[in-house]
Amino acid sequence: MEFIVYTLSELVFISLIITAFFTSMLTASLGAGGGILMLGVIAQVMPPQLVIPIHGIIQLGSNAGRASMSWRSIDWNVIVAFLPGAVIGSAIGLLVLITLSTAMMYLLISGFILFLCWGPKLPKIALGKIGISFASLTTTFLTLFVGATGPLVGAFIKRIHADKQKTIATFAAIMTLQHSCKIAVFGYTGFNITPWIPLLICMILSGALGTWVGLRLSKKIPDKHFHLMFNILLSLLALRLIWQAIGLLSQE
Repeated sequence: MEFIVYTLSELVFISLIITAFFTSMLTASLGAGGGILMLGVIAQVMPPQLVIPIHGIIQLGSNAGRASMSWRSIDWNVIVAFLPGAVIGSAIGLLVLITLSTAMMYLLISGFILFLCWGPKLPKIALGKIGISFASLTTTFLTLFVGATGPLVGAFIKRIHADKQKTIATFAAIMTLQHSCKIAVFGYTGFNITPWIPLLICMILSGALGTWVGLRLSKKIPDKHFHLMFNILLSLLALRLIWQAIGLLSQE
């Protein structure tokens, strides 16, 4: 995969920092949604080759922070079971990643967003070590192409633990591992993090502030109609990506 040189305008730079704040606040106050919304926004303002690695680094910072603050509650047996599949999934994904076109990247991201918004719920299955390993391989492979697989990973972790703190801590640790594997793959394919360090630092700090605010708002925000409005917004972002992909395909 070839990564082009891309310069952000001041308006986009500031907008992404503000987005990091609000998406982190969203996740902290409502429990989910921030990561996929962040993915949708980044995909509107950056070339597709940059969307997944930039999103992954931001999410790595967010999840690593949560994992470090709750490390005593992490189920390390689940982490050990998750690790082999994550490594294998990354290796398989690397072989496929280098062959994807810009239009295909747009279609994969938009299709994944629409699936999370309107697709069927995952079946309620009990997962042992083999199941966890299979889930880690599958979701790590997918995260190289669609970015925000947190809802899929969370669906598995919630079936394993009933304890809220253990679930949150283990989920954060797993996502830290998964995003680390993803960033390693993109680094191998030529992604250079250096030009993006100022933006990433600002977004991670803004996200941390958003998390702090969101935790304090979590009991005050009504969410009766939130999920429908949220899904409609994400669907509009996804449809715009599909339109861009169709335009690119028509030029080939």
